[in-house]
Amino acid sequence: MTLTAARHVPVLLDEVIDALAITPGETHVDGTYGAGGYTTAMLKAGATVHAFDQDPDAIADGQDMVADADGKLVLHHARYSEMAEILIDEDIEGVTLDIGVSSMQLDQAERGFSFQKDGPLDMRMARDGESAADFLNEAEEEMIADVIYRYGEERRSRRIAKAIVEARPLTRTSELAQVVRKALGYRAGDKKDPATRTFQAIRIHINRELGELEDGLAAAEKMLRPGGRLAVVTFHSLEDRIVKNFLRDRSGQKSAGSRHLPQVNETRPAPTFHKPAKAVRPAGAEQALNPRARSATLRSAVRTDAPSEESGQ
Repeated sequence: MTLTAARHVPVLLDEVIDALAITPGETHVDGTYGAGGYTTAMLKAGATVHAFDQDPDAIADGQDMVADADGKLVLHHARYSEMAEILIDEDIEGVTLDIGVSSMQLDQAERGFSFQKDGPLDMRMARDGESAADFLNEAEEEMIADVIYRYGEERRSRRIAKAIVEARPLTRTSELAQVVRKALGYRAGDKKDPATRTFQAIRIHINRELGELEDGLAAAEKMLRPGGRLAVVTFHSLEDRIVKNFLRDRSGQKSAGSRHLPQVNETRPAPTFHKPAKAVRPAGAEQALNPRARSATLRSAVRTDAPSEESGQ
């Protein structure tokens, strides 16, 4: 088969493919299809791929790759948290997740994910449901502050939320960015734009990204066959913490507690993953070529034959 080239090279591509250790003929899942970078590499390694994306644009753009793949690629317009139910009868040897917003979404001003170019305050990956404008113009000030603090790790969230409420209605990314900058005393030339944390927080909230990640990890655990491989690429500490804790818990490495407290005999489920591989971060050369790679972390692990904790099967 002759595959259409992906529109961009994803972060840590070689490292992800190494972690997946694909044998020709295996069936793998790309839970975050995007522009098809990981999927292309999986197909070239000889896998049949089920790829998921909630963004209808990604599914439409991927049809040429489906046509080129000679039946080896199936695109699913669905969230990756739904993959275990959709592929309930499939024997899956690998699952890959690239968490967060895609480069294509960031680059399209009309999607409203970035303040680098002015666009509508949208931020919806699936293009349906509550938009960023809906949330910012209708939510209580306290809730906006909590979202910015929790998902943006922004200490001055209450000041920002107050400024947002006073500036309503907001409809454009440039308006929101200016409100945040003014609230925090930003000056042109400062090293980091303070609007970055707020945009990240609102995007994560609108798309329920952290809950989706937790559900997706549980789905991967449920569907992977014994010996199957899980590879997850994250881009900030909130995501990475969820993946790290999940793999530590599911591999039986949960903390035994304080030695100063009475010992509690606790029966723990059998580990569903072997000890995770050491976290991998991009080499300097990749970071130089792709600034987005600087914050990336790859975590991977291999499935045991123990029942998944959620299903018990």
